[in-house]
Order: sequence, then C-alpha cells, then structure tokens
Amino acid sequence: QVHLVESGGGSVQAGGSLRLSCGASGLTYSRNCMGWFRQAPGKEREWVAHIYFAGVYSRNADSVKGRFTISVDNAKNTLYLQMNSLEPEDTSMYYCAATNSVISSDDCYNPNKYDYWGQGTQVTVSS
Repeated sequence: QVHLVESGGGSVQAGGSLRLSCGASGLTYSRNCMGWFRQAPGKEREWVAHIYFAGVYSRNADSVKGRFTISVDNAKNTLYLQMNSLEPEDTSMYYCAATNSVISSDDCYNPNKYDYWGQGTQVTVSS
C-alpha cells in the first residue's frame, strides 16, 4: 500500500532549473528518512540528499550543495528537490526513496536501508 511517484523531470540547458516532486502515500514520517538518489547510465546509484524526520534536518551531497534544496510538504505528503544551476553532470535518472524505520540518521545515507522506491524521473542537462 506504499507508493512513491516521481514527477518533474525533463530536458534543460545548463544553468536552468527543475523541481522534482515525489508523491508519497501510506508512509509515516516518525523516525524515517526520505531521500533522493540518482543513477546515470553505467554508474552506481548515488545519494543526493535526504531528510531525517526524527531530527528535523536535511543533508545534501557536496556535489549539489548550494544548488539543490530538499524539502517536504507534510500536508501534501510530497517530497521536493529544487534543482538550480543545473550542470551536464547532473544528468541522471532521479529516484525518490523512503525508509519504513531507521535505527540512526546514518542509515539515511545508505540506499540499502531504504524500503520503498519510486520508478524514477529522467533529468537531462545539455551544454
């Protein structure tokens, strides 16, 4: 009964912006993480950002810090990734993910700790 659905991907030129959305249903946020990961062809799935709800804080990868902002609208059960100053290196399939529960906030960095995944939304950035 848990569903995650990403939207908002597309093709933009370098320097442009996109906002990804992840609609979530059937989840509780207490002691949970929600995160964004990305995977380009031929590369490993990489952590981008997450929110740890028990501590009410978020973290971003160094490669996107200052450009991407993760946020959540609890009333709408929606996770967002605001992506500004996009670079060709950001081209990837972006995935929304959520945990059922976590032992510590360190788990939020590890894709193996996530229980639920969306199908992904493609982001393509051209020079």
